[in-house]
Amino acid sequence: MIIDIVRANFKIIIFGFVFTFFSCVGQSFFIGLFNSSIREELNISHGEFGIIYGIATLSSSLTLIWLGKKIDDLKLVNYSFLVVIFLAFSALFFSFINGIILLVIGIFFLRLSGQGLMAHTASVAISRYFDQSRGKALSYVWVGMSLGEFLLPVIIVYFLTFIYWKTLWQGVAVIILLVLPIFTYLTIKNINISSREKENGDRTNNNIDTVKSWTRKEVLKDLKFYSILPAMLASSFIITGIVINQTFIIESKDWGKFAIAKSFMIYSILTVTTLFLSGFLVDKFTSRKIFPLLNVPLLLSLIILIIFDHPNSAFVFMGLMGISNGLTNVLMSSFWAEIYGVNYLGSIKALTGSLMVFSTALATVIFGSLIDIGYSIENIAFLCAIYTAISIIIVLIFQKAYKPILLKNKT
Repeated sequence: MIIDIVRANFKIIIFGFVFTFFSCVGQSFFIGLFNSSIREELNISHGEFGIIYGIATLSSSLTLIWLGKKIDDLKLVNYSFLVVIFLAFSALFFSFINGIILLVIGIFFLRLSGQGLMAHTASVAISRYFDQSRGKALSYVWVGMSLGEFLLPVIIVYFLTFIYWKTLWQGVAVIILLVLPIFTYLTIKNINISSREKENGDRTNNNIDTVKSWTRKEVLKDLKFYSILPAMLASSFIITGIVINQTFIIESKDWGKFAIAKSFMIYSILTVTTLFLSGFLVDKFTSRKIFPLLNVPLLLSLIILIIFDHPNSAFVFMGLMGISNGLTNVLMSSFWAEIYGVNYLGSIKALTGSLMVFSTALATVIFGSLIDIGYSIENIAFLCAIYTAISIIIVLIFQKAYKPILLKNKT
């Protein structure tokens, strides 16, 4: 069954996979690998870098609300071309930063094009295209980002030992321009907003459009939307704060230079494992029923970070975050389509994606400021654990409200 789904819809699945992989270029874990090099060259502190990163990320989140909505108006291949060109330009631009202003602009471009638009394009395309197999399809696609999280930290840390960090960014820009434009055309040139998944034997799936499609304005007036936000934002906020300040954690815990980079492998392995498991569970039980479990692994990871100092605890801590990350990628991509329909999904996900990017901006400012005023990583993790526990309680209270409005099938 799984092989048949992949075979019948191979092109759009591989499209989503590659786009989520390259979205890593704008993810916090990737930019965080250059944290020390940037701060040393520009002579800025952890807190100053956090504020700069936060301002740039906040600006990108606001811009995403508008640019992300355009995926509902343009043909997917044309929209994707524009995103790819923007990502390549952003990587190239980042290689020329030599001051605070250019750093703000460079991070803004990377966060908007990478974390924002690349991931947004992949998740909207897959969530809209798939109906019956949405969970499985999303799990395959998000493996792309997990592969990046698995490979890129070790690769970049290794290259930084003998290649100037700006030269690495130029190389990234060249790779994007050489690979993605042709790949995009070959995989999705015939996909449009009404295209839907093919089942076994290339039969088009007609069991669709049974869920009322909400506009973004209607969603903003819906109370249950606001009950979802704390849980949705917890993972992006906390994981961003952790990875962007990974050098501080390493120094505080005395884990060794490569501890976080190595533990990212465990993080990625467990993310992938969770992706496939959660994809299966979403298709079987719906994302609404699994949603209360979303942040439980994240809470456990914070408890590990608070209590333990042994170097091996880094693997357990990052592994649990990986489980929560895998759940978040599949559940949140599927959740909005499940309860709010697919016709205005680009607009809705542009909003939610913007809020998630905003939470990452807030994380860098708060984490950096707390570090600068003397908070230990254990103190910061304790505050995050309280927030995470509250988000879980809110979801449990509102769980019965997470139901879609069903329309009668005309077929």
